Amino acid sequence: MMMAESIFARVSRLLSASVEDAVDRIEQAGGEAVMREAIREADRAIDEVREEVEATMARRLNAAKHVRMLAERVQELTGKASFALKEGREDLAEAALSRQVDFEAQAKKLDVVQSQARDEEQRLEDGLSALKARKAQMEEALSAYVISRREAALGGDGPIRPGRSAEKKVDAAERAFDRAMGGSGGVGFAQADAQAVNRVAEIDRLQKSATVAERLASLKAQQAAR
Repeated sequence: MMMAESIFARVSRLLSASVEDAVDRIEQAGGEAVMREAIREADRAIDEVREEVEATMARRLNAAKHVRMLAERVQELTGKASFALKEGREDLAEAALSRQVDFEAQAKKLDVVQSQARDEEQRLEDGLSALKARKAQMEEALSAYVISRREAALGGDGPIRPGRSAEKKVDAAERAFDRAMGGSGGVGFAQADAQAVNRVAEIDRLQKSATVAERLASLKAQQAAR
């Protein structure tokens, strides 16, 4: 997650400076090096964001694969618990149902991982689109600047100020990226005291025991009805 946040920060910085500002720096520096380096940095950032999109997608798909595997295990354990009851081994049936609850809890956590990865993919894709648009804008401004300098050297009216109208082309993409960035902030939580944590854990244990007992009773009722 830290890698994605670092990339978001970098993309945000690249998008925050207008092309007009870049042209001002070109004129102050008396050459094209500043803009060409900015374009190279945009290229590097685009490559990094692409890699992070692939990594995030892999994390989401891996989580989905494990959810399917856990679902299969949960189904198997229902059969095992039923078999154990038929054999008069209520203790084994209870153990199978307890493990089933554990697997279901793991699946819920993986569902959260999938959801978070999906959201992160979308934010990265939004940033990638905005960054590509900004790079194209910078290239357009550089081309116009080079042409204007060439015309000035040939006795024209002097360099023009490219890029002002071009900035409007990526306004929509930048607004989408800003919305994505605004949704990426985290919320801090105060550290709970140990006693409160232990009491909550006790509630979790009670809930699990109640769930296992309920499932065991349901299996017994099903077998008694046959």
